[in-house]
Amino acid sequence: MTPARSLLSLDDLDLASLRGVRLLVRVDFNVPLEQGRVADTARLEAALPTINELSEAGASLLLASHCGRPKGQRVPELSLRPIARALADLLERRVAFAADCIGEPARAAAADLAAGEICLLENLRYHQAETDNDSDFATSLAALAEGYVSDAFGAVHRAHASVVGVPALLQRKAAGRLLEREIEALGSLLEQPARPFAAVLGGAKISGKMETVENLLSRIDTLMVGGAMANTFLAAQGLDLADSLVEAERVEMAGDVLDRAEAAGVLVILPTDLIVTDDLVEPTRIESVPVDEVPAGTMAVDIGDQTRREMARLLDESGTIFWNGPMGVFERPPFDAGTVVIAKAVADCQGFTAIGGGETVAAVRRAGAVERIDHVSTGGGASLELLAGKILPGVAVLEKGAR
Repeated sequence: MTPARSLLSLDDLDLASLRGVRLLVRVDFNVPLEQGRVADTARLEAALPTINELSEAGASLLLASHCGRPKGQRVPELSLRPIARALADLLERRVAFAADCIGEPARAAAADLAAGEICLLENLRYHQAETDNDSDFATSLAALAEGYVSDAFGAVHRAHASVVGVPALLQRKAAGRLLEREIEALGSLLEQPARPFAAVLGGAKISGKMETVENLLSRIDTLMVGGAMANTFLAAQGLDLADSLVEAERVEMAGDVLDRAEAAGVLVILPTDLIVTDDLVEPTRIESVPVDEVPAGTMAVDIGDQTRREMARLLDESGTIFWNGPMGVFERPPFDAGTVVIAKAVADCQGFTAIGGGETVAAVRRAGAVERIDHVSTGGGASLELLAGKILPGVAVLEKGAR
């Protein structure tokens, strides 16, 4: 893992010398769009400090981002044009828009930018070359600017052209304030976290989180597991979860994690009771049952009251908390109740708290508690990979001394 102090920062760009300098700023504006409007501006707001600082220094900013997965096609519903309007509203100033991120539209937009002005380029992923890390595509992007800044923490775990190809081509480069803050806050969880350190993991699957769990086992004191992910751990204990989602191919792996946690002295909290239903859309029965009494024909959709109370008690006593993933089928109330309880418990904790993942952040917002979380990560997948101890390619390329 790269410590924040090892990254090139905006200070290394010599802000006083940026007037009239064109910078390609990789941001993460992968936000929900509904009927041509931005439904959640949190990621835009997170990028404002870097945008404002660079603009006030007189740099000409070309903002580049992806949105969704258009897979190399021009999908109108995934155009960044509405995002340019939303960003302009937040900044209370004009934000130009280029109809493409390379080619004549991008070159013309770059040439028109005066000192301090801002332009958002069209969706990077309209070009398959972006995700392929195509060298020609990276060269075309790099040719638009004289320097590069990455503030896209949500994308730094991807070896894409705008994330690693462009900074490899430009000598003048740095991490933005958001990226720097993410690395510092999440990195602290792996270095000297206040004790007890509790990791709360939920969501649908173990897949994608196992390496994080394995890397955290030597660092945490408590592991709490909820969501459908917990079903696989319960199945590893020999329990019958009826129609609940269980990753059969991961049951053995879950059992191994439980054994390793016990050997490491880590307290593992799995659900002791569950909310079950017969149907997610039109349920005819919703009830709370012990984990060893899940009725045939039902599925687990949330943690039960007893589990909520025990988890909340332990969270209240924690010195550090990291949470990623909902405790149930969060998107379908009333099966969000357990997630909201945990959100409030995390927010109430007096220790250092960090959360990551879109649904987790949404849960804390729904609980009205987001302002009481110490660090709200803008990247779910990136935060998990960082905590798994992996080298993030978009961070490594910005290390001091990197070529």
